[in-house]
Amino acid sequence: MTGVDPSRLDDQQLMKELETIHRTRHDTLLYGSNDALRTHNERMAQLEGEYLRRNPRRLVSAGRTREGARERRCGEAATPEASGT
Repeated sequence: MTGVDPSRLDDQQLMKELETIHRTRHDTLLYGSNDALRTHNERMAQLEGEYLRRNPRRLVSAGRTREGARERRCGEAATPEASGT
């Protein structure tokens, strides 16, 4: 395993690790070696799995569900628009 076992991180450390790995994802995909991408995938899965384990009832935006996505395709905006602008 690369890095600290996610179960040993406190909530703040876990969020920092998640923010970092998501920020570096695109560059790793585009420019990393196959080994680097594989390691990145494994670490991201570990961190995200730990986050989901700790937050099983996290807030889920209706627009981020399949049904919400279908509604957007039918003409609804993905995010609320400001009125009067």
